[in-house]
Amino acid sequence: MKIAQIRGNNAGPWTGGEGLEDAHLVLVFGDCTYFQDPACFQRLAAMFPNACIAGCSSAGTILGSAITDDVVATAIKFSNGSARLAVADVTPDTDIRALAAGLMEQLKADDLRHVLVFSDGLAVNGSKLAAGLNGYGVSVTGGLAADGPRFERTSVIGNAPARAGCVVTVGLYGDVAAKTGSSAGWKEFGAERIVTKSIGNVVTEIDNQPALSLYKRYLGDLAKDLPGSGLRFPLSIRTNKHEPSIIRTMLAVDEAAQSLTFAGDVPQGSLCKLMRTEISSLIDSAGSAAEQAKLTTDKPTLCLVVTCVGRRLVLGQLTEDELAIVETTLGPKATLAGFYSYGELAPFSDVLHCRLHNQTMTLTTIQDKAPC
Repeated sequence: MKIAQIRGNNAGPWTGGEGLEDAHLVLVFGDCTYFQDPACFQRLAAMFPNACIAGCSSAGTILGSAITDDVVATAIKFSNGSARLAVADVTPDTDIRALAAGLMEQLKADDLRHVLVFSDGLAVNGSKLAAGLNGYGVSVTGGLAADGPRFERTSVIGNAPARAGCVVTVGLYGDVAAKTGSSAGWKEFGAERIVTKSIGNVVTEIDNQPALSLYKRYLGDLAKDLPGSGLRFPLSIRTNKHEPSIIRTMLAVDEAAQSLTFAGDVPQGSLCKLMRTEISSLIDSAGSAAEQAKLTTDKPTLCLVVTCVGRRLVLGQLTEDELAIVETTLGPKATLAGFYSYGELAPFSDVLHCRLHNQTMTLTTIQDKAPC
């Protein structure tokens, strides 16, 4: 496998990528207006005419152990593998679960090894998306596009210029190996409460109290900065006391309805707790995710990093430290590329069962199976 990374904006011609004009796949992420410009995709399509080009808007773009607001494109050429892309648009009436299943059906093949997913981060319910991606006997990872802390517009590239309201899936085929790792580092605090009224990902009451009012009491002075400040205090949920908790990030508030909107479903009757973290816990969890995702062979490796914008807000100037520990753990032949998201898609307990996560460091390592 050969990998090359290029970084660009609208200031001038992009450089790099020479020798990979016949790349099979180009992953592209950006946190700038140029990512939305059709010229961004057109330039990549001209540079890599035979590649599947896929990616999404971000809350910071990962280039190795550094973060940039520019567009970063990572070109990959497999030794004995290939990539194929499927894309679908989303409307307010779309059955997201059925849409996801339809995309997986388009990619289905005997030699399908892994699927990458990039989705609009505001128009798509991530829980329903994950549910529709399961049942095809293949691992699935990816994430929900972001728009920094603005929560205004997210977009996706799928062999076309960036646009809102769509989901892109990329199938990897042939002699390709993929492995995943995901870890959070957040800790629960306060009383365990019951979600007493919710529909999908909108929570109206917790412990029979208005959800927004209760949440604001926890946040204190930070409540004035909602919904952005909510990224620092996600919610852990579980359907019963015997199930592991998953994390949900808040995306929006409704003052009139006193409701909270999360990145994925929060079923009525769920047990929930507020969460917070320490910087050392976040950095340690990044190392844990890298250990989980590490492939044993000493070959060129692509590491797709999908991590939550909330982690970046908490870590601040130390954000690159969690990328550095991933890079060190995976070794010198690993190339890191990725984005800060509104939700991460990855296995939870079953290696083939994709779930929506929030506030995690989620990694997907990809290598050739065949000798380089």
